[in-house]
Amino acid sequence: MDIDAKSPACTPAARHPDNEEVGGVPDSSDGPTVLRILLGSQLRRLREARGITARQAAAKIRASESKISRIELGRNAIREIDVLDLLTLYGVEAQDREQLLTLAEQSNKPGWWHRYNDILPDWFQAYVGMEEAARSIRVYESQFIPGLLQTEEYATAVISLGDHPIELAERLVVLRKERQRRFREGRLKLWIVLDEAVLRRPVAGIRVQLEQLRYLRECSANPTLTLQIIPYGAGGHAAPTGFAILRFAERDLPDVVYVENLTSALYLDKQNEVDRYLLAMERLSIVAYEPRETPRLIDEIIAGLEQAEAEQAELERADEELPLYAGRKAGTPLRLAGPRPPSRC
Repeated sequence: MDIDAKSPACTPAARHPDNEEVGGVPDSSDGPTVLRILLGSQLRRLREARGITARQAAAKIRASESKISRIELGRNAIREIDVLDLLTLYGVEAQDREQLLTLAEQSNKPGWWHRYNDILPDWFQAYVGMEEAARSIRVYESQFIPGLLQTEEYATAVISLGDHPIELAERLVVLRKERQRRFREGRLKLWIVLDEAVLRRPVAGIRVQLEQLRYLRECSANPTLTLQIIPYGAGGHAAPTGFAILRFAERDLPDVVYVENLTSALYLDKQNEVDRYLLAMERLSIVAYEPRETPRLIDEIIAGLEQAEAEQAELERADEELPLYAGRKAGTPLRLAGPRPPSRC
């Protein structure tokens, strides 16, 4: 069945819980980003096990220390010849190199999102690749409905806030819809915590807001989505801005925290930093309504918006009828309002 872009289906095809064990080395279907991360982490372990510094490794492939860092974090593609040189430096035997060389080859293949490279900043391309490979994502958001749960018209309204040219904005909406595919298919588990203000913020007109909330209400029944709302009265908390925590199926890959700024983003994978964000997420989930309360709260907001929509429609009808009675006094015959005399002021 085709999925209407304005009302994407929320029924999952399969479920991948966080505690599901997935072993083995990923293949190219996992996307190049996760393969780069896996390759980089294995190269880092080999280097550290041999007591070789990043500077020494960089000299071996005629590069800078920062490039070694980017390679080991999975931020950069790496040439197979450089992998060979590093494996030689790390003393890896020829028979043990094949797996890493295969990873290097697969990690250099472009993902589906590469056709949007001309409209995506480099710092966000890395996130899309990680998102495509993640098994689960935890998100805290205080401004907008997260992109993975946005309807097409809501996404259009949010993207329009960035003053993009029309054609570029349309492609960004299509990209956002494509990013939602894995969640719709049940291959990505989401845990979303939203401030109540996010649900009430009038990003677009009432009709678009109602459509978005109805879709969110539908998705709240999805077993691959945990949705919690922080009420107005919850007070302050320790998370000053929105963030996402990405978790991968491969045990060798650490969780990655993504924090987006206006013109760049932070990618954090050091254990102590990730632990701080995991703790913040836990605390946010404690002050938020429990997930079973989410449908009730959304229904209340929908009911209020529906009433406001009805009142607005009534006012618009009254405004349309008002000219028929313009200038009429009690006891005077009804006549259509014509051109007004010029003002004396």
